Amino acid sequence: MHSEFTLYTRDEVRIAGTHSTWAHAKTDSDPLALGIVLAHGFTGNRQQDHVKKVVSALREFGGVLALDLRGHGDSGGEGTMGMDEIFDVDAAVAHARDFGYRNVATVGFSMGGSVVLRQAALAQSAATPDLVVSVSAPAFWFYRGTPIMRVVHRLIETQAGRLVLRGKGVHVSSTPWPDPPPISPEVAVERLSHMPLLIVHGDVDKYFPVEHAYALENAVERAGNANAKVIVVEGFGHAETAISVETLTGIGEWLRNHVPYEQNGVKG
Repeated sequence: MHSEFTLYTRDEVRIAGTHSTWAHAKTDSDPLALGIVLAHGFTGNRQQDHVKKVVSALREFGGVLALDLRGHGDSGGEGTMGMDEIFDVDAAVAHARDFGYRNVATVGFSMGGSVVLRQAALAQSAATPDLVVSVSAPAFWFYRGTPIMRVVHRLIETQAGRLVLRGKGVHVSSTPWPDPPPISPEVAVERLSHMPLLIVHGDVDKYFPVEHAYALENAVERAGNANAKVIVVEGFGHAETAISVETLTGIGEWLRNHVPYEQNGVKG
């Protein structure tokens, strides 16, 4: 079953989403043990085929709440490249708990992968997830080490580039980040000392090379998080467009295996 929802963030941005219930549920609310909040990458939205592929795969393991992050798809506001998008995920996690999910996971890709790491480190109360999966995320900000990321920076940093993005339905803020900038994904991981955390990266990523995965792995070690795991997938490129159903199934299995509570004697 699929249903549309609308949320408002703490900074009053309207966020659109689709709730897809667990594929194996016998009723709409059965078993409500695991809700998965899905955050797409830059220029993505929940209507794209590659995002729907992710939703379809993860529905085998729990209900999925797929968002259009601010400035994308049907949501309002302007994108901030991972800074204020944590408020979008805050609202979605709280909504999942209000809906009745006993455990809430956040899963993000690329920009969304950086968002879920930062959100988990900064969230409070009902907005705090129980477990986190970050796929193809950057470890640090302002990376221009690949041709495609140099293009991305030109698009978001120039008026002409932002107009091009707007023509594609992506609205990016022209306001520069503050100085100092928001905490990086790498620093966020250092703050996650106990939360179950899975980091997945491809070894042929043309946006963020595998050095980003290793930097996040080093942050895990500094945090001493025994519940964290970093996986580098051979032959995997970048984010939703390149990820295989096999890798998505592995992510789903990790989620179910790390759900902290059981219902009716069945984990997850």
